[in-house]
Amino acid sequence: MVYYVDLHTRESIGSREYPFRTISEAAAVAVPGDEVVVLPGIYREKVDPPRGGTSDDRRIVYRAEKAGTVIVTGAEPLTGWTQGADGLWRAAVPNARFTDGQPYQDCVDGDWFYADPQWPVHRGQLFAQDRPLMEAADPAQLASPPEWMMTACPEGCWHAQTDGHETVFMVNLYGRDPQTLEMEYTVRRTVFHPGREHVDYITLSGFVFCKAATQWAPPTAYQEGMIGPRWAKGWIIEDCEIYGSRCVGVTLGKYLQPGNENKWTRQGLKHGTQTERDAVMQAVNEGWSRETVGSHTVCRCHIHDCGQAGIAGHMGCVFSVIEDNHIHHINMDQQLLGAEIAGIKLHAAIDTVIRRNRIHHCTRGIWLDWQAQGTRVTANILHHNRPLPGLPLRSALSLGEDLFVEVSHGPTLIDHNLLLSPCAGRISTQGIAFAHNLIAGSFTCVGTGTHNAGLDHPDSARYTPYHVPHSTLVAGFMTILHGDARFYSNIFVQQDEDPQLAEFVAATGRAGLNGFHLTCGTLPWDGYPAPKAYFARFTPERIRSDRAMYYEHLPVYAGGNVYFNGAKPCDADEKPIVLDRRVSFRLTERDGRWVLETDLYRYLPESGMPLVDSGLLGCAFESEQRFETPDGEFLTLDTDLNGMKHAAAPLCGPFAQAPEGNIDLD
Repeated sequence: MVYYVDLHTRESIGSREYPFRTISEAAAVAVPGDEVVVLPGIYREKVDPPRGGTSDDRRIVYRAEKAGTVIVTGAEPLTGWTQGADGLWRAAVPNARFTDGQPYQDCVDGDWFYADPQWPVHRGQLFAQDRPLMEAADPAQLASPPEWMMTACPEGCWHAQTDGHETVFMVNLYGRDPQTLEMEYTVRRTVFHPGREHVDYITLSGFVFCKAATQWAPPTAYQEGMIGPRWAKGWIIEDCEIYGSRCVGVTLGKYLQPGNENKWTRQGLKHGTQTERDAVMQAVNEGWSRETVGSHTVCRCHIHDCGQAGIAGHMGCVFSVIEDNHIHHINMDQQLLGAEIAGIKLHAAIDTVIRRNRIHHCTRGIWLDWQAQGTRVTANILHHNRPLPGLPLRSALSLGEDLFVEVSHGPTLIDHNLLLSPCAGRISTQGIAFAHNLIAGSFTCVGTGTHNAGLDHPDSARYTPYHVPHSTLVAGFMTILHGDARFYSNIFVQQDEDPQLAEFVAATGRAGLNGFHLTCGTLPWDGYPAPKAYFARFTPERIRSDRAMYYEHLPVYAGGNVYFNGAKPCDADEKPIVLDRRVSFRLTERDGRWVLETDLYRYLPESGMPLVDSGLLGCAFESEQRFETPDGEFLTLDTDLNGMKHAAAPLCGPFAQAPEGNIDLD
């Protein structure tokens, strides 16, 4: 059955001639195998689908008749502006309009959210001409915003005051008149999000989803997003534009565990790490498995201008594919601070594939936290994932990088990517492999960042789970020993040092190869054992007498890597190709498109490395799982970033053939 929706109709029976007026009306009657076709218009509603499909070929499909013309929004128009003697514009709405909670009373909060008591941030948000404005702490700051606030959000700022009857909005649009602009305020918490778990097999195709008053979504709470499956299986979100969520655009988990909901923030008796371990084990005991949760696809979506993350998920993201998306301008104003911020932020992304995405101008590109087991990040282009120039860095997490992999035991495979930001990766993890990447930034926090109370408190080491291969079943828990890292056929290029970031690094008190730095290459793994030396330690005599050796750094494997412009190898890289020649390397914007200008391929030598495959990469140490495909098959890295096949003796880096001239990043 095909149902039609057209907000301009007067009839409402769902046929093409007499379509439903709202998407929610169609959702109320759609059953497995049905399709809902939505005609162009702005649908100001919250869709809570009561049911989903029953299998991949019996799904419920929601499709925009013409992609990009159907806008589903959690915002309402804001009119009736008057200007006061203080120069601020004001408009009021009755509180009766807020039927989905009061987002201008509810602050953003939750585990790992770093709230500023002098600057509460609310779930609600104002928009001018479709652009999010920055919330000011009080009317005085609104009237005279500091320079950094104007840098962070040049469109303007706002403040709201609410009592028992109405909410009064005040705006400073830096000289613009709100009466001449399209002004909107968020009213609804979500836009397309089930109210219950296990609403499976839904497709969302071709929509614009925007502007929702979402709450912070940490891994130890119910993860609310503007759209998403809540806790289900088999969703497809394709060809959509997603923007303007206060916190997260798309969530792929986690479900509500009432006894563990933000328990660290609410009670403070157990550290968040322990409550997260509790959350994982509760999910296992309550049926978290491949058969019940995950296997989602998010593809060809344009995701931008969200406060916390473009895509987030804990456990519900397992066995999923995130591909061909364009993700940018996530948390660039840094109004929200915390440990859950990235273009893509996933916990327990077991056997999840992240490929062919363009991620740029985010505080952080991709963050894989805990249990990145069988996770593959391949053929992505990441650049300008760093703080907005001129904006104060208010947290150590504000430094930003293309990729953060944290306290996982792997195997985690990073291949055929362009990692071009000043910090390429924060690598507080093990069981990781980098192969055929072009890397122009540093690796920070190698060997650190895995103790809750710092190195002075060794008992605070984080024990994290590893799993039965290709399963959610927990095989064990262990601390992070660091190392167990592989580097094959990568190109490292030292880019010019950014003065603002260099100043910040120096001011942190944590500068150094095992902390924050801007030195490109594998040098932070200097001193880690080579495999032969490491495994030679395990003699019968030491096995019985030396318990300490089980807590030393794991080995590092490296070969066929090329280092340009002063990028530095580690000593475990026995035959690095270090070139004295300085190559050009610059990112520029041309007519709205980003281009990498470089001549490095003129001077790139042959490495002599064979194709990288499962045989070369071996197994991650702790999980004892091979670097392989999600279905457990032997993996050969024989296809480049553009889908071309490598030769038997491939070039280093992400391309099978040397690019001619500049590299188009768009």
